[in-house]
Amino acid sequence: MKRSVTSHLDLGLSAPARLVFAVAAAQGVPFASESMALSVDGVPVVARKLVDITGNRMHVLDAIGSKVLMDYAAVVEGQAAPPPVDDFDLITYLRPSRYCESDSLAPTAAAQFSGLHGAELLDAVSTWVADILTYVPGSSLPTDGAVRTFLGRQGVCRDYAHLCIALLRALNVPARLAAVFAPGLSPMEYHAVCEAYLEQTPDGSPGGWFVVDATKLAPRQSLLRVATGRDAADTAFLTNYGGMVTLDGLEVTAVVDDFGTDDGSELIQLL
Repeated sequence: MKRSVTSHLDLGLSAPARLVFAVAAAQGVPFASESMALSVDGVPVVARKLVDITGNRMHVLDAIGSKVLMDYAAVVEGQAAPPPVDDFDLITYLRPSRYCESDSLAPTAAAQFSGLHGAELLDAVSTWVADILTYVPGSSLPTDGAVRTFLGRQGVCRDYAHLCIALLRALNVPARLAAVFAPGLSPMEYHAVCEAYLEQTPDGSPGGWFVVDATKLAPRQSLLRVATGRDAADTAFLTNYGGMVTLDGLEVTAVVDDFGTDDGSELIQLL
């Protein structure tokens, strides 16, 4: 499988700011090529590179100027190894978090999914969230969490993912958010999906982290990991500290040479 991705950000600054970009594919994917170019007021600059224990790669830039441009491009050939399973992660991703209030949604989860386990539970949660929510761009605020999404019955990909994560955690299933490039997504942008942990598959094979995407907007087989975390607070493509930043332009592309079909019936890992 060959996946080609790009990202372009056009930012306006009102004052000096520290910008943290999480736009690059995660560490560990098999790159054929990769590049990043940054400029401030037309002058090329270089960002500091940081990598955390999960493989998230951040580019940090202390910018003084009025206009920042970022261009990222990568070609990935093949697939990464399955996501590692860490006992610390399995505890971390069971806890309520900023946007995934699993404690508040525990009664709802218990009422809707009593008696379900494993792959059957993942499928039931994905199907139920898809049924009760309507995908409406611009319908949610950056501060909305899973509870607001559940009550409002609409949202975008991160809202769908947050609700799936919260419901699964409430049922003692470790779950987390993955920001991804998503070939086939329309309109094209960064995409957010849930990953849930199963100890084993229905056929008795070893388990792992499996993608749950209630939006069903792109085939899960071709997704390319960018960032992983508890929720959107850990995986935002841009974070700024200091002056106000305006997003004047965002363009994302993602294509794959073998575009598969995904009917939602398989357990699929993000590779």
